Amino acid sequence: MGLSAERLRADLDALAALEPAFAAAVARVGYPEPRIRDRGYATLLRTIVGQQVSVKAADAVWRKLETIVGDPTDPHAIAAATDEQLRAAGFSRQKSGYARSLADEVTSGRLDLDILPEDDEDAITALTRVKGIGRWSAEVYLLFAEGRGDIWPAGDLAVQIEVGRILGHDVRPSEKLTRELSETWRPYRGAAAIFTWHHYGAGADAAPV
Repeated sequence: MGLSAERLRADLDALAALEPAFAAAVARVGYPEPRIRDRGYATLLRTIVGQQVSVKAADAVWRKLETIVGDPTDPHAIAAATDEQLRAAGFSRQKSGYARSLADEVTSGRLDLDILPEDDEDAITALTRVKGIGRWSAEVYLLFAEGRGDIWPAGDLAVQIEVGRILGHDVRPSEKLTRELSETWRPYRGAAAIFTWHHYGAGADAAPV
C-alpha cells in the first residue's frame, strides 16, 4: 500500500528540515491526504483503462468490462476476451493491445507484482515492459500502491510547476533540473511529490510569500 498519513507527515517533516522552502509551503497549505492504491494487476489495468478519458468514462468502461468478460481483476479474463468483446466494453484497438500486454506479462510470470525488484529503477524497468505503461504510470504505481518513499516523478508537469513555485523560481524548471533539485531531498522524494500535487490543488492559496 501507499504512504500512510503518519509516514507522509513524518517524511514531510524530515524534508522540511532539509529544505526550508518546503517547511514554509507546508505551513501555508497544510499536509496532504495520503494517495493509496491497491497493489497488483487490477490497479495497473485501471491505469490503462483511465488513460486519456475522464474518471466517469473510465468507470463506465470498467462496469461494461465486468459484464462482458467477468472478473476484470483476473488477467486470464482479459487474455481470453475477444477483440469484439473488448471493443464492446469501450476499449480502443490501442488500449486492447495494452490490456493484453499487461495480462500476458502477468499470466506468463514475466511480471510478478508481488515481488518487483527492490531497486526503484529496476522496478520501473519491469513495469514499463508492459505496452501502455510509461515511466510516469510506473512511478505513480510504485508510489501509490507500494509506498516506495523515494519515487520522484520529475516528468510530471504539476510537480515541475510546484517545485518552481515552492523554491521561488521565475520559470518552471525542466525535468532535468527538477531531478537535480531533488537530490538533497532523498529519501523523502515520494512525500515531496505528493505534497507538490497537494500544493498545486491549493491554487492561489499556495502563492509564495
